Amino acid sequence: MKRPAFSPLMLGTVQFGLNYGIANTHGKPSFDAVKELLKLAFENGVTALDTAPSYGDSESVIGQALAELGLGGRFRIVTKIPGVPDSGSPLSFIENSVAESMKRLRTDFIDAVLFHREQDVIHLPELDGLVRKGLIGGAGVSLDSAAFAGKVAGADFLQIPCNVLDHRFDSLAEQPGKQVFLRSVYLQGMLLLPEEKIFPEFREYRRTLESYGLPLAELCMRYLFSLPGNPSVLTGVDTPGQLRENIRLANLGPLPDDLFRKVRRTVPLLPEELVRPSQWSKRRLS
Repeated sequence: MKRPAFSPLMLGTVQFGLNYGIANTHGKPSFDAVKELLKLAFENGVTALDTAPSYGDSESVIGQALAELGLGGRFRIVTKIPGVPDSGSPLSFIENSVAESMKRLRTDFIDAVLFHREQDVIHLPELDGLVRKGLIGGAGVSLDSAAFAGKVAGADFLQIPCNVLDHRFDSLAEQPGKQVFLRSVYLQGMLLLPEEKIFPEFREYRRTLESYGLPLAELCMRYLFSLPGNPSVLTGVDTPGQLRENIRLANLGPLPDDLFRKVRRTVPLLPEELVRPSQWSKRRLS
C-alpha cells in the first residue's frame, strides 16, 4: 500500500501520554477521547502524527487506537530516539529503540525517526542504516537550540520550533530537499495566554501583532503556512474542539504576502532563553 503524504497539518501526541503544556487545563485525554481525536483528524485529512517514547504511553495508545479504528497504516508517523548513551554500542541502542517503538505502534515500518536529543545528530549514519534496510522512511533530528542548526546536512527530516516570535530556524524551514516539521505554533500556548501571564518581553510584540486585524491564533497558524518550502505544521490538542479549530485555521491557507512580510519584520531575533520553553524553569512569570 502506498503511504499517504505528510499532511500540511500534523497532530502532535505528547498530550496522549502526558499532562503537557503551560496552557493545558484538561490533562491527559482518555483512551476513548484519543480515538475520537484520531478519527476526526483522519476524516479531515490530518494524516501525520508525531510521537516519541518519552511521551509517556503515547506510542502504545496510538498503536492500540489505530488498530481499534481500523486505521493502521493510514497515517504517516514520526517518532524519536531517546538520548543515545555515551557507553555501549550506539547502533544497538538505536536499533532497539526503533524496534520497541514499532512494537508499541503495532507497525513494521515507521515513516520518519528523529533523534530527540539534538546532540545525537552525530549518529545519523547509524540511523541511515535502518533506512537502507527498509525499516524506516527517513532519518532526522529534532532541534531546540540554534547551535546545532549548521550540523544537520545529512538529515532527511527536521523538526524545528518556529513561530511569530521565534526566528532562529527560519532558514532551515525553507531548505529544499528536506521535509520540515514546524512545532511550537503558539510557543506552547504562551502566545495565547492573558497578557498578564506572558513574559513582559513579549507583550509589546503581541500588541503589535494583534493590531494587524486578524485573531492572534489565526495569524500564528497562517504565518507558518506562509513560509517558503512545504512544511508540516505540528500542533497538539486536548479536545476535539481544539482540533476542529486548528483544521479550520489551516484551511484558511497562507497570509496575504504583504501581511506575511509585515509580521515577519515585527519581531527581531530574540534571545534563546526567551523562546526556548526548556529554559523557562529558570524564569518566573511577572
